Amino acid sequence: MKKLTLALLVVSAATFSVSAAAQFAKPEDAIKYRKSALTVMGAHFGRLGAMAQGKVPFDAKVAADNADIVASMAKLPWAGFVEGSDSGDTKAKPEIWKQSAKFKEAADKLQAESVKLAAAAHSGKEDAFKSAFSATAGTCKACHDDFRAK
Repeated sequence: MKKLTLALLVVSAATFSVSAAAQFAKPEDAIKYRKSALTVMGAHFGRLGAMAQGKVPFDAKVAADNADIVASMAKLPWAGFVEGSDSGDTKAKPEIWKQSAKFKEAADKLQAESVKLAAAAHSGKEDAFKSAFSATAGTCKACHDDFRAK
């Protein structure tokens, strides 16, 4: 039974990967996809930032809800950085494709930090939340500095 379950998971993952890549018939579709994912992630991250900066009161439930969305969305935009989507309505620098390993490392770091952010938000401890927010924001900034045109 375990082997069957594992086999089904592998097939499902492979099918999802193929369908995710196939969804971009045109480069502008990939750009639109990644920009949409980043916009949603940014909106929820902004709500967390307002709490971390003391602009709005810390609310553990609101923080946890928004951090969960950020952690989920942090997995998505990277599929939209496909070959040929380096021009058009995008701020993506050519370094994304020239330094793909470094870009993947930045994406992986954001995903890892966003999971830590969600865990800190769920802890209900404001200081832990603020610290995790700062670390996550640092990964955003580093990636923008290296891979996003102004």
